[in-house]
Amino acid sequence: MTLARPVHKRILLKLSGEALMGDDAFGINHATIVRMVEEIAEVTRLGVEVAVVIGGGNIFRGVAGGSVGMDRATADYMGMLATVMNSLALADTMNKAGLTARVMSAIAIEQVVEPYVRPKALQYLEEGKVVVFAAGTGNPFFTTDTAAALRGAEIGAEVVLKATKVDGVYTADPKKDPGATRYARITFDEAMNKNLGIMDATAFALCRDQKLPVKVFSIFKHGALKRVVMGEDEGTLVYV
Repeated sequence: MTLARPVHKRILLKLSGEALMGDDAFGINHATIVRMVEEIAEVTRLGVEVAVVIGGGNIFRGVAGGSVGMDRATADYMGMLATVMNSLALADTMNKAGLTARVMSAIAIEQVVEPYVRPKALQYLEEGKVVVFAAGTGNPFFTTDTAAALRGAEIGAEVVLKATKVDGVYTADPKKDPGATRYARITFDEAMNKNLGIMDATAFALCRDQKLPVKVFSIFKHGALKRVVMGEDEGTLVYV
């Protein structure tokens, strides 16, 4: 009997900072980050090369009140630093779980993390290490969704996996409309025409132009990440 193989060899996993909070108001919930790392470890054991982009909302939320009226670029740089903190926490948890993780930052903080260098990132992935891309794109006015699309295209990822609280893209908000149904597949153009708000416009356009599919799934659903990389009916695939 032939064992099933993953349908993806290299993935870019986009995690929101808020996903790390668990049920807390802000910050990093230890049990939540440990469980996420277990899901990532499971797919790396299948031979899948994993890169991660993580947001900073869980940390930035704690200082957001103080950023009211602040210069947008300054606030964005604060958000980038929050993603570095999350990346360090994620990598530390991965290393404790037996994975080898490397954090690469788009802004220079060389005493803390190494700078993002594309050939080095590719080398780490080929060696089986998990690469965590921190500090977004390194530029203000761009979201971590755009960073995920950019890094995914740069490293030749086969798919961007956008981990959310909902198990896919629905025809309407499933919390408000019990009749809402999940799309198994939808094209980029259809998603844009229906204004489904899957990612910000810049990230979405970049993925579409690079023919880089996006899979939306729930990171809170046990085993969902493995089912996605195995090609099972999990989440929603957005394709060209």
